[in-house]
Amino acid sequence: MGDRDQSLKYDDEELESLRQDVAANVLPRKLLETLVAMARSSKSHEMLDATLQQTLNVSTELTRAEEGSIFLLDPCGRVTNCILSPTEPPLKANSDQLDQALEGGLASWVKQTQKIGLITDTERDQRWIAPNQQQYTARSVLAIPILKGEELLGIVSLLHSRPHHFSQQTADLMQLAADQISLVLQNARLYAELDRRRALLNQELEKGQYIQRNFLPESLPELPNLEIASYFKPARMVAGDFYDVFDLPDNQVGLVIADVCDKGVGAALFMALFRSLIRIFSGQTQLEGLSFHSEFTSVLLDKLSSVPIPLEAVTFAQKSERQPNHSQINALKAIRLTNNYIALNHGDLGMFATLFFGVLDPKTSLLTYINAGHDPLFILQDNGQVKEVLNSTGPALGLLPNLKFRIRQTYLDVGDLLFGYTDGVTEARSQGGTLFTEKRLLTVLETEVTSAQAVLDRVAAEVLAHTGTASQFDDITMLAVRRKSFSVT
Repeated sequence: MGDRDQSLKYDDEELESLRQDVAANVLPRKLLETLVAMARSSKSHEMLDATLQQTLNVSTELTRAEEGSIFLLDPCGRVTNCILSPTEPPLKANSDQLDQALEGGLASWVKQTQKIGLITDTERDQRWIAPNQQQYTARSVLAIPILKGEELLGIVSLLHSRPHHFSQQTADLMQLAADQISLVLQNARLYAELDRRRALLNQELEKGQYIQRNFLPESLPELPNLEIASYFKPARMVAGDFYDVFDLPDNQVGLVIADVCDKGVGAALFMALFRSLIRIFSGQTQLEGLSFHSEFTSVLLDKLSSVPIPLEAVTFAQKSERQPNHSQINALKAIRLTNNYIALNHGDLGMFATLFFGVLDPKTSLLTYINAGHDPLFILQDNGQVKEVLNSTGPALGLLPNLKFRIRQTYLDVGDLLFGYTDGVTEARSQGGTLFTEKRLLTVLETEVTSAQAVLDRVAAEVLAHTGTASQFDDITMLAVRRKSFSVT
């Protein structure tokens, strides 16, 4: 061999060594890039196939393989997926046929031994069995196990038509690639499990949302001289806010708007509890239009009525000579009973609710109420001016047993509108963190009152315009009752 030939040989070896060094750095970097891309993808299962396809493409390019494949296995060793190089025809087969592709031959040997399989010449190695109906003739084959500890996650196979194409150095390079693929697969499994659990959680939350929506009134009462409207927009799938409108003895109507502390599932569970206790303890007589007067409820209501509330606890917000309505006062005993039940049975959880409970007589428009630590309600005149503020008359429910709550009474005159809300309205935040505030709410309300629904729609539009693209921080709930005409006797 001449000096020139020897020099060319050295150049080829140096170039091959340089190419391998470049490959050893390029392949992990490209795999890392695809791993990061998969982590940012919301569809991890789709991104995994794209990641593995790109990995195979890079591997065949850097090793100069003519064809390649990646078979993925489940913990039982069954093939779950197959990625082929672009030069190979698509493999359309069921799971049994895919499993057969790894039976016998080099892939089977790698599967059993979990070692690198390197065949420099397929005609001189008994581990090679040519696939049926394959026109391509492989002479050099490299199969790399993808391992996670002792678990085989898959096998990478590379083929070339020329013998001695793959070397031990190439095998070492591909082992590095297999380690990177193992990380990708482990992360893919984690994402898949997270997606599965997230889907299950969303299903449960959707069920909870549906159930909670059913706790709210399906429809609001239609009374001759009253218009009642509501607005409810939870910050999450389930909420701690609630409103309620229901029938009470002696043709009275119960009005509730409340905000349970905290957010999410815990608040939603207590929302259902508070709502149910208020209804039962106040003597609700209708369940979705079905009247009930069982022996149990009759005894219960008799016992509740036998516990008097001193009339000196009843005060009028406005000067009036009219006498208190004892039926309304008895219904408001639900506040004390609910407070004691929550405080005595669930006080260790620290859950409480701010709540307004009013009992309205549709004939006289007399409103008897307790405001248990809730935001003030407003009685608006037909021109939008605040006629009266219904401030708190006691603490929030559930903090301590045997708390005292003052009862107040007032009247809705013709054209008056009772407006109640939760702090999700006044504390709604803009993108920059600015609160909506009670002052701005009152400004929005200072407009002619045409209907209860129109008032709620106008406030909701202003709040949503204020928050813009910012995430909703808290539940938004509103309730409005408007007296349309003189009482019907």
